[in-house]
Amino acid sequence: MQQTLNPWITRPAPDSSADTATPEMPAPPAAVISAPLRGMVEPDAADRLGRRSVAGSAALWITGAHGGSGESRIADLIVGARATGHCWPVLQDGSKPRVLLVCRADMRGLTAARGALTQWVSGAAPELELLGLAVLADAPGKTPKPLRDFTAIVGGGAPRYWNLPWVEAWRHGESTAVPPTREYQRFITDLAALATDTTPSNTN
Repeated sequence: MQQTLNPWITRPAPDSSADTATPEMPAPPAAVISAPLRGMVEPDAADRLGRRSVAGSAALWITGAHGGSGESRIADLIVGARATGHCWPVLQDGSKPRVLLVCRADMRGLTAARGALTQWVSGAAPELELLGLAVLADAPGKTPKPLRDFTAIVGGGAPRYWNLPWVEAWRHGESTAVPPTREYQRFITDLAALATDTTPSNTN
């Protein structure tokens, strides 16, 4: 998992070198940007995610930035999560949903995530609390450096982002068990804490 300074804004994040989290219950990564920013230009209509009215409730809504992003797979891993079908959720009761954006770590996926994040940060998305971006590996092995660099740029536009490795077992079955790798274990722990956090957000 990687947490970096946000290249979308000029002010650097506070120094987090003094880590006070305990090994047993590590704190989720701190949000670098937690609300839309004034003055950001809205993306073209073709680069925006749609919005969908959804009934019922969920502790967390999983929104794929594109088809094949892995939103259903991630929703299956998290208790109380629901996938939104590649659309921003609009709750029928008028409450503000907590949303995790997901994409694949290829150029198409990262470009789609950049468009969705630009939509959110410009204020063009529906009112929601965006927790962050999860970037899922699109192939086994090491991600090429140009894609790693682009991931860092795109992830900098989200409140937080997680790099998640390839899961070979998903090719062969429908397992909903959390992969045993450290990155997924930490990711699920982070999301569980964020989805149940009762601290008021700074989202406008």
